[in-house]
Amino acid sequence: MKVVLPLLCLCLLAACSDKPPVPQAAAASQAHAASVATPWDAMKQDEQRAKDVQKIVNKQAEQQRKQIEAQSQ
Repeated sequence: MKVVLPLLCLCLLAACSDKPPVPQAAAASQAHAASVATPWDAMKQDEQRAKDVQKIVNKQAEQQRKQIEAQSQ
């Protein structure tokens, strides 16, 4: 505990700088311009790809069922 408090104070003092903060509008435009990809973007793409594959499999299975029904009649 004796070390934590001085270390915390030192970190807080080191974090202070004499540069003014970035305006909010500029920060927002930079954030949109960069359009940083998140890990969830890749997961969403994988999920959509899996859904598309499942649609194709279902469509082929339905076609196969129709062919089997047509041959059996």
